[in-house]
Amino acid sequence: MTVRSATLIGLSAIVMWSLLAVMTVATGTIPPFQLAAMTFAIGALVGALGLLRRPGAVSSLKQSPLAWAVGVGGLFGYHALYFLALRLAPPAEAGLVNYLWPLLIVLFSSLLPGETLRWHHLLGALLGLIGTALLFAGNAAVQFERDHLLGLAAAFIAAFIWACYSVMSRKLRAVPTDAVAGFCAATALLAALVHVMVEETVWPQSALAWLSVLALGIGPVGAAFYAWDIGMKRGDIRVIGAASYATPLLSTGFLILAGYAQPSLALGFAAVLIAGGGLIAAKDMVWRKRS
Repeated sequence: MTVRSATLIGLSAIVMWSLLAVMTVATGTIPPFQLAAMTFAIGALVGALGLLRRPGAVSSLKQSPLAWAVGVGGLFGYHALYFLALRLAPPAEAGLVNYLWPLLIVLFSSLLPGETLRWHHLLGALLGLIGTALLFAGNAAVQFERDHLLGLAAAFIAAFIWACYSVMSRKLRAVPTDAVAGFCAATALLAALVHVMVEETVWPQSALAWLSVLALGIGPVGAAFYAWDIGMKRGDIRVIGAASYATPLLSTGFLILAGYAQPSLALGFAAVLIAGGGLIAAKDMVWRKRS
């Protein structure tokens, strides 16, 4: 697999994650940890079916404690802290702080062997950050209050954990992507335990809600993590990190198409900044010198 193809596979995770919001809205009033348990279980099943089709692939689940700690810690740790942030701080503010993770991935990637952080990677990530801030500011008045500090701290730690998980995946590139099925299963179990302790069970109330849960598990909370793992381990991690700022932009676009949000001038400016930042960060890949 070439770096370019692995990068494109990694970018497909961004497209799938952009559908997370609209699909989550369609699931109804299912508590967050219950929804995480249900969807991660489906995501684990998606990976397990792939394992069963290939003889010997099940052995990929036999990994070191470090690999399991990074995998489960990244998937469960990020989602648990992000859900906590949404409870303790307004969604717009928590989301804005949480979307520091693309910039952190770009910065942390410079610590990897053989990786070099160049001016266009940093500029692209910064433009994406500005565009994301504009996107959130255009949809809500962003006001940081002292009562929200704990929630904002949880959002920042969640961003830090996801960036570390992503970059550490590159360090653990010998761990096959098939192992992500095991990480998803462990995350589903932990989410179910937290759900039992702090939430009341609410099952989907319609066929659309059930289909949305299934679609979430197959796509944004299933195939997306396998695609992300491939991109982080074999693709251009700096390009993928900068391009990740397209997630809130695309997510807002899908919400508009579904009738859950309204278009705005701020959205247009954010689109220009985020798309431009992504192109600048991907300069080496898009405008490759020809011999």
